[in-house]
Amino acid sequence: MLQNVATSSTPNASNPYLPDAVIDRSPAAVAAAFLTAGFAAIWLLVDLRQATLFLIGGGLGAALYHGSFGFTGAWRRMVVERRGRGMRAQMLMIGLAGLAMMPLLAAGSVGNQPLVGAIAPVGVSVLVGAAMFGLGMQLGGGCGSGTLFTVGGGSARMLVTLIFFIAGAVVGTAHLPWWLGQPSLPPVSLGQTLGVPAAIAVSLAGLGAVALITAMIERRAHGDLERDPGPRRPGWNWLLSGPWPLVGAGLMLALLNIATLIVAGHPWSITYGFGLWGAKIASAAGMPVENWEFWTWPAQAEALSSSVLADSVSVMNFGLILGAALTASLAGKFAPRAAVPLASFAAAALGGLLMGYGARLSFGCNIGALFSGIASGSLHGWLWFAAAFAGSAAGVFARPLFGLDGFRRKGAAA
Repeated sequence: MLQNVATSSTPNASNPYLPDAVIDRSPAAVAAAFLTAGFAAIWLLVDLRQATLFLIGGGLGAALYHGSFGFTGAWRRMVVERRGRGMRAQMLMIGLAGLAMMPLLAAGSVGNQPLVGAIAPVGVSVLVGAAMFGLGMQLGGGCGSGTLFTVGGGSARMLVTLIFFIAGAVVGTAHLPWWLGQPSLPPVSLGQTLGVPAAIAVSLAGLGAVALITAMIERRAHGDLERDPGPRRPGWNWLLSGPWPLVGAGLMLALLNIATLIVAGHPWSITYGFGLWGAKIASAAGMPVENWEFWTWPAQAEALSSSVLADSVSVMNFGLILGAALTASLAGKFAPRAAVPLASFAAAALGGLLMGYGARLSFGCNIGALFSGIASGSLHGWLWFAAAFAGSAAGVFARPLFGLDGFRRKGAAA
């Protein structure tokens, strides 16, 4: 019976399973070799903690790829199709992470590892930066995490987005001191202000309200809620070959973010690494980056003068790309595509610049500011969410200017 299932080309009512994945063996072998060698090299050159973070990054890449867990597409579906399944999975993921992270942050440490949350000021820089990021993610075609895992899957267009993402991030480091001088409240931690139980209750209520609103909008538009199809391969094949259910991928991402907090001492972050990479490249090209105010601050100066392998965010990003590449290969979907139309290239470049610059202004992206921020109990995460969603909605309308799909619901006349 399973043989008949495997020969079917597409799932249907009588056969809900996808055909067996044909592994892309060469890319899988290369990605696995780099993951193994990277772990060993980082352990040897830095320490086991840093090497562990590299592997956690690999797990994040696998969960993101197999779950197709992107914020960009989910937000666009909510605006265009009035379907909120992806956004509800995101709210569940953030809530699950927050249940563990806020008590851990209140404890202050695990063993000898001090813990610091993704807590940032609430002000003009967050409002402007997050809106820029939201606009950029629709033009660029991916968010912070989405850019990395799709690059790992072989997307040439997303490589363009990543390059300009890095450029925008390093320019953002040059301008951030000015933005920090604009009107702002100090960092607000709900855990410290309200106490952990109340902070968790308020955060879960807010996340639940967002999920409820998406459900109400979806029911009004379609009469029902779209269901997660669940595993689409027989047995346990879906674990290696995918796709994963959205809820399952979100659960894995929440657990790995908690693991990141315990091992690294801070929650999952992505875009700080981009700014660091850009600054190192600019410095190697002769630009006096080390004299920019941002890079004279003690922590940033140390990061700029040290090996990139000593930066926990960077090694996790490297692991994420390789984990996504391995996962894409196991799913038989590693498919590098070199052709990028000019208009699409322009959208990717502009989107990358907006995301890089906006993430630096707003203290993170959909991961560092939204996911880790709200899960840490930071008020700035909620402001980031609202501003970025508004910017993303504007980006949906702007996409047709670059020949990309825009604001048109499924079923509408062409």
